[in-house]
Amino acid sequence: MIPAKTFNANGATSHAELLSDLPSGPLCAYRRKASFNWKDMVMFLDDEDIIVFKKKIFSTLENDPLFSRLPGQEMPLEKYRELTFLRCKRIFEYDFLTFEATMQKPEKLLVLINCLGMYDWSLADKFFLNTQVFAGAVGNAGSERHETFLKQTKSMEIFGCFALTELSHGSNTKAIRTTATFDASTKEFLINSPDFEAAKFWVGNMGKNATHAVVYAQLYTSDGQCHGLHSFVVQIRDPKTLLPMPGVMVGDIGNKLGLNGVDNGFAMFYNVRIPHENLLNRNGDVTSGGSYTSIYKDPKQRLGASLGTLSSGRVSIIGMVVVNLKLAVSIAIRFSATRRQFGPTEKEEIPVLEYQLQQWRLIPYLAAAYALDYFSKSFFINLIELQIGILMKDRSPRQAELGKEIHALSCAGKPLASWTAQHGAQECREACGGHGFLAMNRLGDIRNDNDPNCTYEGDNNVLLQQTSNYLLSLVHSIHEGNTPCESPLGSIEFLNDFKTILKSKFTARTVQECLDCRVILAAYKWLVCYLLNDSYHKLQQEKQKASDEFYARNNSQVYYCRTLAIAFIEHTVLQRYCDYTHDSSVPVSLQPVLKKLCSLYGLWSLSKHIAVLYQGGYLAGELPGKIIQDAVLQLCAELKDDAVSLVDAIAPPDFILNAPIARADGELYKNLWSAVLQGQKVLERPSWWAEFCTNKPVIGQLKSQL
Repeated sequence: MIPAKTFNANGATSHAELLSDLPSGPLCAYRRKASFNWKDMVMFLDDEDIIVFKKKIFSTLENDPLFSRLPGQEMPLEKYRELTFLRCKRIFEYDFLTFEATMQKPEKLLVLINCLGMYDWSLADKFFLNTQVFAGAVGNAGSERHETFLKQTKSMEIFGCFALTELSHGSNTKAIRTTATFDASTKEFLINSPDFEAAKFWVGNMGKNATHAVVYAQLYTSDGQCHGLHSFVVQIRDPKTLLPMPGVMVGDIGNKLGLNGVDNGFAMFYNVRIPHENLLNRNGDVTSGGSYTSIYKDPKQRLGASLGTLSSGRVSIIGMVVVNLKLAVSIAIRFSATRRQFGPTEKEEIPVLEYQLQQWRLIPYLAAAYALDYFSKSFFINLIELQIGILMKDRSPRQAELGKEIHALSCAGKPLASWTAQHGAQECREACGGHGFLAMNRLGDIRNDNDPNCTYEGDNNVLLQQTSNYLLSLVHSIHEGNTPCESPLGSIEFLNDFKTILKSKFTARTVQECLDCRVILAAYKWLVCYLLNDSYHKLQQEKQKASDEFYARNNSQVYYCRTLAIAFIEHTVLQRYCDYTHDSSVPVSLQPVLKKLCSLYGLWSLSKHIAVLYQGGYLAGELPGKIIQDAVLQLCAELKDDAVSLVDAIAPPDFILNAPIARADGELYKNLWSAVLQGQKVLERPSWWAEFCTNKPVIGQLKSQL
């Protein structure tokens, strides 16, 4: 876990060197009321070298004409794809992150992707899919013989994609039907799609310009025996012409709801021959004589290892969706602080941020952005620890438990973060009224570009079952009490007190007591234990009624296992953020606002489980429910004056944020009016003006044209 940093409270020199003053304007009214200096918050949230790194990326993009954009500009699909590729190519040329820098500070990789995503997620995804997903799959699943592919990817001699999902199968990876059959006579694999339902589908970068793909297929040796899912590097296009390779049918799946700068595609293979060496052989290999070998005797373990890259993808997505939440909240809060409507008298209009309803709609999402941001950063460090262990061939019990825990947390962390960003973006859009519906203010793009994160790398609801299965596997140890739950990351340690926790009750009797993080965490611990116990008993009942375990588990999801997984990850996020914000090294000037954010996130999340808390007897009477609601509203009101400065600490520069209603100067109407007038052909009469002016009826016009 990332500890709270030691901090120079004065920090004047660093402020001046690293952070420019924000422009003066209407937002200054709120900035003057803030309880802290926004620059202090920036310096606390990130190390100096991360701040410098972000600044370098942002300023480079702003100063390069290739990245310029006009307000509300719409481009044809083909043009957008071309421009996204050209920008991606330029990012390669800038080489923001060297291999050495990545090794010294791996989190810079996530920072780079997220900075590009703040500008445009199509660009970030295109770059990420090639450099990390494709190259990462080759590096993690391959060996020394595959280093050429990595070098070619880095130099952009080839452009990669990751082809797992098929037209008829996605979540059920074991049912993938593409085959790779070893031909012992030629020492080659034949990659084949048995029918169109086995076509690789939804593959990012494949639609127009990927030259190579990591293809997942069922490996068959020449004796006809299937050895399960393995990955292969398959060339799908000629890098010199971008024409398909012989035996490959490859194309684009068309327009999507968002991320249209990325060309998602499909491919079918008709006995395409690839060299034996193109099998990514870390988990399994075929000898030149045709015999299969693997370090894993258990096929299930081998499959898990083969799909290991998906866990890192989910961890990365958590950080990506937090970026979307930050962008949406930044736009909505700056807008709300400058948009004046109504007031106590007819002559006095007040900012809509002063209204309780607007605070209740937006400020909890601001708190969520801070809490989930810390979870994302600390969880990424946990992932790096796991990956180092894999590279060092650590086969200790702790390493095994660490892998299980990270898998469970990532399978719930992605749903929690992506759903929070999804709901937050929509709430922010609505909170900005009609101006939020204007495309140039970007909230629609943020919402739409975030949406696929609820599906990619595993459908959210399906993924939650992985987390609940992990928790249910601990029940026997919990009931016996003899073997403590192993938890390298500490997320399940409290379950060792399972029986004691279930006997506890909510103790707070005032709003002030309710603000204590320990009270909120105690409620969450009870909630997880109660839901775990309830889910276990529900599963046992269904097993007695159902003919097999499949239907028993299927019938135990809604209100039980699914809710359990959500409560567990919310507790984990809150526990980490509570430890972080209450650390003694947190600057005195930042402690009050950070603690309020922590309490608000906890109470706001907990309030969604009020029914279960009453149902299980943890809460009793009217008082607990009322004081939880009152505490949420009180915290929103107390954080209202800090909201703009909290946004200033996480918002990117105006060029990157790219929302006229949310520029740092707060000149809402001047900026919006200027952006509207800069739009294409806004003052021109329509090209079809003659059709309006003619007296002929439409039917008559059609007949004359025919």
